[in-house]
Amino acid sequence: MLLKEIARFSLQHRTLYCYLILSIWIFLLIAGMYKYIGSIENGNNLLSAKSFGYRRTESYLVEEGDPTGRHRIKEINQTDCTHPFAIVTGEEGGSLEGWTLQGVLLLIRHGDRGPMAHVRGINEVDCGYENDPTLTRYINFLQNTTTGSTSGGHWMKTGPFHGFPLLPAAAKVCLLAQLTQKGIAQMLHVGDIVRTAYANALGLYARVPVSTQRTTPFNGSDGASNPTSGFQYVVDDVVIYSTRYRRTFQSAMALLFGVLPPEKWLAVQIQESHSLSYCFADCACPQAEKLKKQLANEMNGHLAKHPAIGAIVQWIGAALLQNPQAAGQQINPLEIRDALLAHICHGAPLPCRKIHSNVQTADGHRYDVARVPISSTQDPLGLDVINIDLDEPYLGGINGGVGGSGPSMNTEQPDDPDTTEQEPEIEGCVEKSHVLALMSYIHWAGMKELYSQSMRQQGLLRSYGLMRNIVAYMLRMISGDRVKFVLYSGHDKTMEYLIASLGVQLENPFIPYASRMAFEVYKSDKDTQYYFRLVYNGRDVTNTIDVCESGKSLNVPRGIRGGRGHLCPIENIIRFIHDDYFLSLNATNYKDACMAQTKQEAFF
Repeated sequence: MLLKEIARFSLQHRTLYCYLILSIWIFLLIAGMYKYIGSIENGNNLLSAKSFGYRRTESYLVEEGDPTGRHRIKEINQTDCTHPFAIVTGEEGGSLEGWTLQGVLLLIRHGDRGPMAHVRGINEVDCGYENDPTLTRYINFLQNTTTGSTSGGHWMKTGPFHGFPLLPAAAKVCLLAQLTQKGIAQMLHVGDIVRTAYANALGLYARVPVSTQRTTPFNGSDGASNPTSGFQYVVDDVVIYSTRYRRTFQSAMALLFGVLPPEKWLAVQIQESHSLSYCFADCACPQAEKLKKQLANEMNGHLAKHPAIGAIVQWIGAALLQNPQAAGQQINPLEIRDALLAHICHGAPLPCRKIHSNVQTADGHRYDVARVPISSTQDPLGLDVINIDLDEPYLGGINGGVGGSGPSMNTEQPDDPDTTEQEPEIEGCVEKSHVLALMSYIHWAGMKELYSQSMRQQGLLRSYGLMRNIVAYMLRMISGDRVKFVLYSGHDKTMEYLIASLGVQLENPFIPYASRMAFEVYKSDKDTQYYFRLVYNGRDVTNTIDVCESGKSLNVPRGIRGGRGHLCPIENIIRFIHDDYFLSLNATNYKDACMAQTKQEAFF
């Protein structure tokens, strides 16, 4: 009887039960959706212009969260996203007490550019730069000037750069590997610094009577006409080199516009470097190629020991890149970093898309990226810096420029290739933890690469031609030659090779956009002694050079500017390039060093 009553009661209230169950289910569904949407918004807001751009607001800096994460975010902003107004005068300048500046050799990396790979959603990223009076003045000058040198914003002088545009093709679009408006603004600000530090001391604004104007075969103009009747600017005191890329040419011209008067700027001639490393006549080197492959294998070995990072790379690559590697192939972390910076440095949120929830790395392991432990990337030494070379062929010779292939990644096929296709797809976004973990790993691995013996030897071989050219111009400057200012417009790898060859120790070896490295040549006011110093991004690093450290350099006052500067005898670098350059390679000349079969070294 009791069972009948219970059954009757259940049938009568069945509708009520259905409503209750449905209500609970709807509540849980809505709660889950809010939680998921909130996580996406938090991840994207973190990387937006207001929080992860080049200007950091105070509210963001005091954001609740992991203090270590906040510190790394600030570091990424400061080192990787160079804001034009953050480029300021440092310790460069020819005002050392008791010394006269004889000349300056300036090596630069080009300004901000678009990514080197096809990046998903890049057309929605605004790569323009506005409200900069210096940039506006330069653009107006190019648009309103039609001479034998420029027309319609193009360089029309005879030579390897004839017809090259002086500005990016699109004001707001991030074109593949092309300079952006922000990159132009960066170089204009660097030019202002160079003018303030060196123009007057070197006499770059000097004018001479027309009848005494001197020229050189390279700056073979008849001079730069000047409003002052009977006088014109000297043009053969400036020598300019650039690789044959639009981004390096445009960077050089923007910088020079900030350094020289307009009439002299229109009269200069640009010489072409046929090599990214500025090797000049010393280019072919089998041993350098061998060391490059050895370094790539070492980097692949590091990544293989961090499968969790490999999973993050695959996850981000699937979301960012239009053409990620096929299943089972490891994406290059440097390619991902470049794609990330294209969004981060221009204040754009990272894209979200449907990707496999379990990402498979090249070693066959699967990871749920959302659960990857960040601690797996921490280095016991706390080193988290890198040198990125996406201007050289790490991305397989993109932009039709420097040839060659990138580092060989692990391409083993997984044991179960069909499993990846069967994984369920979910809508996923790159998160803050992914970015920080990847950046920390890349910095850590890059520090190992930059200061390894293999990199030092490769730097010596790659930069030998450039070092010879620099020393040759130093000798010309101290012998009373007309040349006072030499500019080399290159890439991050150009500077990295030179830094490695000199043994310069930097706190952060990453070469940001618009970086500058100046060799300043001085003569003593008391006698005929000649010295030089090296200033990298406004910091005097002379005493960190191998040939200048351990008491081999002078420490002199900087006059009215205050502080002190280091000076190294020019004879030290001359002796280095002629006698000691190849000692670590067990050779006495470039040819023998390039043909040597060195023993494979073990690296940690």
